[in-house]
Amino acid sequence: MDYHDFRALYSVLMFVTFIGIIIWAWSRKRQHDFDEAAHLPLNEPEHPRADNKKGGTL
Repeated sequence: MDYHDFRALYSVLMFVTFIGIIIWAWSRKRQHDFDEAAHLPLNEPEHPRADNKKGGTL
């Protein structure tokens, strides 16, 4: 095996890894976790500093 064979093997390995990540990200058992993460910015309090009664910095 020479340098070009290793480059080809590495390319195939990276392509298989990429396809694996795509399958993992779009699988139905991960959908709930991703939906929950997508709604995190919407669950923030509207005025986070309003809870600070002392008026100082957080």
